Amino acid sequence: MWDKLKALEDHFISLEMKLGDPEIIRDQQKWQKLTREHAGLQETVETYRRLRQTQQELQEAREMLWEKPEEEMALFLREEITSLTARKEKLEEELKVLLLPRDPNDEKDVIMELRAGAGGEEAALFVADLLRMYLRFAERLNWSTEILNSHPTDIGGFKEVIFSIKGRGAYSRLKYERGVHRVQRIPSTESGGRIHTSTATVAVLAEAEEVELEINPQDLRIDTFCSTGPGGQSVNTTQSAVRITHLPTGTVVSCQDEKSQLKNRDKAMRVLRARLLANMIAEQQQEQAEERRSQVGTGDRSERIRTYNVPQNRVSDHRIGLTLYKLEQILGGELEDIVEPLIAHERAAQLQNADVGS
Repeated sequence: MWDKLKALEDHFISLEMKLGDPEIIRDQQKWQKLTREHAGLQETVETYRRLRQTQQELQEAREMLWEKPEEEMALFLREEITSLTARKEKLEEELKVLLLPRDPNDEKDVIMELRAGAGGEEAALFVADLLRMYLRFAERLNWSTEILNSHPTDIGGFKEVIFSIKGRGAYSRLKYERGVHRVQRIPSTESGGRIHTSTATVAVLAEAEEVELEINPQDLRIDTFCSTGPGGQSVNTTQSAVRITHLPTGTVVSCQDEKSQLKNRDKAMRVLRARLLANMIAEQQQEQAEERRSQVGTGDRSERIRTYNVPQNRVSDHRIGLTLYKLEQILGGELEDIVEPLIAHERAAQLQNADVGS
């Protein structure tokens, strides 16, 4: 472990020097890539340095005790050694976690795709609730958001909405949201007061940079059309909406939220890159289906990762058996109480596997 930590510190110092190089600063793509790498190593290196300092202080305290000082000083040194030993063990445990293999996408921005599943209009309204939840969560963390494409319904829901979230570590926290979300509540249209169950699917894609994968312009078919609003009515008469088809894979992306055709095209290309990157990763991992489909399943009520029960003010994450009675706060963007236990659960499993393999 120590050799690896020293190598990481050396690499961290090397990155700091490169980030001050005027030539690299001029190449913004390279500079941003190195900045993200530097930020990803910072916590590990700082923890290693604190551990090294603690070990040095511990050694010094032990040497002073060995010299048999007066009783009052000896008592102080014994207390200091106990405190420093506890700090050393804590830092060592923190480093074990920090040295676990990381998802290479963890520091990336994300593109999220929310779609109504089972439940008709109620499912579309649930998509709108999830959208607000994620936007408020991003706001709490000072992340920036942008709607890339949406298909609203007449009563304020969404059949589909695609949006981006930009912020340090966005993917590392939001990747646990992928899957089927289920809501149980009495719809406003239900006169008998019966509880209905509806679902929405959530896909979380790491946003790809242009340098990560090359898209041949000849592999694209780009069509333009008039954008539409709720119920299918035309909202403008100009062909500002854009549909891009990636011919080799058959991947189709549409964007219509902007009045500018150029802006819609840029947004569609961002979504296309993210989907193609997800497919590429899925192939590398030899998965049987592309990542987005494996994340969201069919949208059937039984394929759920989380249930939001409105009458009981309850949110349950079925993957780790977590139940919280604070539905309003969760839907208001306070997702930390779910995300942090999911991260801890994954790290605990990784540590257990590492111990078994050692």
